[in-house]
Amino acid sequence: MTNKIKPQPGILDIALYQGGASAIAGKTQVLKLSSNENPHGASDAAKAAFQRAVHELHRYPSTDHAALRKAIAGVYKLDQDHIICGVGSDEIIHFLCQAYAGKGDEVIHTEHGFLMYRISAMAAGATPVEVAERDRTVDVDAILAACSKKTRLVFIANPANPTGTMISQAEMARLADGLPPQAILVLDGAYAEFAEGYDGGAALVESRDNVVMTRTFSKLYGLGGLRVGWGYAPREIIDVLNRIRGPFNLSGVALATAEAAVRDLDFSAKCRADNARWRGWLVAALRDVGLGCDESHANFVLARFASPAEAEACDLRLQSEGIIVRRVASYKLPDCLRITVGDEAACRRVAHIIGQFKGEGA
Repeated sequence: MTNKIKPQPGILDIALYQGGASAIAGKTQVLKLSSNENPHGASDAAKAAFQRAVHELHRYPSTDHAALRKAIAGVYKLDQDHIICGVGSDEIIHFLCQAYAGKGDEVIHTEHGFLMYRISAMAAGATPVEVAERDRTVDVDAILAACSKKTRLVFIANPANPTGTMISQAEMARLADGLPPQAILVLDGAYAEFAEGYDGGAALVESRDNVVMTRTFSKLYGLGGLRVGWGYAPREIIDVLNRIRGPFNLSGVALATAEAAVRDLDFSAKCRADNARWRGWLVAALRDVGLGCDESHANFVLARFASPAEAEACDLRLQSEGIIVRRVASYKLPDCLRITVGDEAACRRVAHIIGQFKGEGA
């Protein structure tokens, strides 16, 4: 590259996103609990739709995603005209930054928030503003205090990743109502389905003009490999986002599979029930061996160790047993490990190894 060919200012300051590991050197079989994937995989209905879709690989997909938006609207009781689909919820986040933030603007995120908020803000030329959390939970007062005339977007995940904590509907409403008039509140609901009785913020979107909800098919529906997400927002915002969305951003295979997945209500209910059962069991098991563990509302738990060194040592011990969890130092939690809630066998196995590790250090 010559000295005259340069990216936009700020691009080279972006640290590359690192996903959860999926392999351990020297291990042919591993138990992956690092990326919050559904231990049941995709439903049989979704798999069948995927197989049928191979006969249409030569066809361009729809540009309006009408069938998938209709299915989402039917299942979640939403207005399909207020729905936009993207390549994972990541793309919706990127659209929002591209459309509403730029040079001289600020984008607020919390200290343990999803790394893509910062990345997407910087890619748009905006300045990310990090706000402290309180006991690993979003602090509404701190966010409101950080707002200014430059604030254009405020991102929070609820439930949050990697902590699993969440704030109430009343606190979300207080945040939305307290933002400056030019700002949008974005409620990242990647894990919303795992929180009992929670609508992901849909009611707030429908009652206000400054709230957007994002969702994903990667967690509950087990379609992380297809990259499908969606957003729900006031019609004016949806219109703006569709103007920068690529016309064929989702493949026909992805659209058909996601439609079948969201319609399979029995499978979704089973996954939610299994997750709730083994999430509670795993939290209790970790607490029993002396680890700090907040109540989780997602499909993972965050184990807190006495120090970063102990967390690293436990991670290495788990790797020696063929188990991959997620170190979260990049989320400013160096003394923690994030552990996906797997099936019964996975939960019992990871808890047993951690219990042994803690016992050896006693």
